[in-house]
Amino acid sequence: MKVRFTRQGVRVRIDDLELAALQRGEILKLETLWLEGGWTLELSPLSDGLEGMNGHLKVGIRELLPMLGEPEREGVRLEGPPRVDVEKDFGAVHA
Repeated sequence: MKVRFTRQGVRVRIDDLELAALQRGEILKLETLWLEGGWTLELSPLSDGLEGMNGHLKVGIRELLPMLGEPEREGVRLEGPPRVDVEKDFGAVHA
């Protein structure tokens, strides 16, 4: 999972293996921690909406997951705030 903070919000890019994990009900988490703080982003197929506090953002995509799984769809958007775009980033196919 790749996370990018932009002026408009947050952009999350997932690969095919991460999409499959979400479809199995697994939560994806990315964190950068330091003494007395850090940032975490959790992408959850078990909830909906956005929750944020103290450097932690939980992005619930349960209702959007079927759309994200559609082959022709590149991604989905949660309006927020913050606005969060979850996009598929499928490069080389994993074996």
